[in-house]
Amino acid sequence: MSKRRRHKEEEIKGELNIVPYLDILMNLIIFMLLSMTGLVTYGVLNVAAPSYGGSSSGASSGQSDKPKLLLTVLISEKGFFIAGAGAVLGAGEGGQAEQSEEDKAKPTVPRLPDGKYDFASLSAKIREIKAHFPEETKIILGADPLIRYELLIDTMDTCREYRGRELFSDVSLTVM
Repeated sequence: MSKRRRHKEEEIKGELNIVPYLDILMNLIIFMLLSMTGLVTYGVLNVAAPSYGGSSSGASSGQSDKPKLLLTVLISEKGFFIAGAGAVLGAGEGGQAEQSEEDKAKPTVPRLPDGKYDFASLSAKIREIKAHFPEETKIILGADPLIRYELLIDTMDTCREYRGRELFSDVSLTVM
């Protein structure tokens, strides 16, 4: 009788079979790895943080003769602020001029009356700046914390090229 009892206890206990669970887990891991490698190559953009520091010792003396542009485009709820070489470009100005405090509060490219951002005017202003500085490729983009990510990407695309023509391709992102 004791043999029967032991045999029934062993049948009741049984063992947990985790092989199907591990199969599913391995399939999920493989699927996620393969899908991530495909997505990584899909949207690669060359962006870098702006560097803070002195000029490198390997800089050529020919570059110091030309004025630096240091083009910056900031996105706010009011519109686009475009600044270059320490001055903010006014809403109707093509060059850099001294502005009153009231004019500095106005964006270079204000939002449209319907609330949308004016990418056509931004593109025209960027092309105008590129015409004055054809050798320059660097631009710094910044945005208010409430600005949508898609708007930042659209602004970056507008500043990088126009109808296949490269404008400012070396994009750096900054935090406002």
